[in-house]
Amino acid sequence: MSTAILSALTEEQSSLVEHLAHPQRVMHAGRAFWLGELHDQRVVLALSGIGKVAAATTATALIEHFGVARIVFTGVAGGLGDGVNVGDVVVAQDYVQHDMDASPLFPRWELPGYARSRLACDPVLTAMLLEAVSHCVSGASGPWGLKTATGAAHVVHQGLVASGDRFVSTAHESRHLRTALCSAGHDVLAVEMEGAAVAQVCHDYGLPFAAVRTISDRADDEAHGDFAEFVQTVASRYAEQIMLSFVKLLQKT
Repeated sequence: MSTAILSALTEEQSSLVEHLAHPQRVMHAGRAFWLGELHDQRVVLALSGIGKVAAATTATALIEHFGVARIVFTGVAGGLGDGVNVGDVVVAQDYVQHDMDASPLFPRWELPGYARSRLACDPVLTAMLLEAVSHCVSGASGPWGLKTATGAAHVVHQGLVASGDRFVSTAHESRHLRTALCSAGHDVLAVEMEGAAVAQVCHDYGLPFAAVRTISDRADDEAHGDFAEFVQTVASRYAEQIMLSFVKLLQKT
C-alpha cells in the first residue's frame, strides 16, 4: 500500500515530484495527485490546500480513492513556543484546533463527539519522522548548512502544534493565543492551518498520521515578509531532504 505525502506548498511538492520514479498524474476532486515511487516505496503526493476544510477533503480523498496506508504531512508553521526560531523544525506529537470553540455546550477547544481537545499523531511514524529530521539537521552539508542569526545550529522540537483557519501574523495575537492555550494546559510550539484537520480525518479512519513543520516565521508582525522569503528560498529544500530521508527509513519496516 502507498504512503501519502501531503505538502502545504507548491514549492515543497514540486521538488518531490522531480524525484518520482514512474510518475503518474491523476486528477480527482479538483486536485492533482502524483503517483509513483520514492526509493522503491509507493507514494501518492498531493497538495493539502490552505485551511482545515481543504486539508480534510484532500486527506479523505487519499484514503477513500487512493487507499493509502498512512499520511505524512510536511509544511511550514509560525513559531509560538519559547526557543522555537525561524529555521527550526517541529515534529508534531499531537494537535489542537485553536479556533474550536463550542462553549458553553463543550469546554473550549474540545472536539464535540471526541471528548478530547487534542489528537495524537502515530507514535511509530512520528519516531521515524523525528529520526529523519534529526539526521538532516545534524548534517553539515546541503540546506542544513543554514544557521541562526547567532551562528547556532537549528533545533528539532517535538510537541503540540495548533491549527486554525487564520494566518497568525501579529505579535499581540500570537501572545494572546499562546497564553490562552497554555492556561488550559496546551503548551503549543507552533501554529499553522491544516494539520489538525488531517489528524482528525486519520483518527476517524484509524490511519497512521505524522507531521513535520519547519518554522518560517515567529507568527508576529514580520510574519508575512518572513514567510514569503522563507518559502521561496528554503521550504522546498527542507521538505525534499526530510521526506527522502523518511522514505528510506520506510524501506526498513
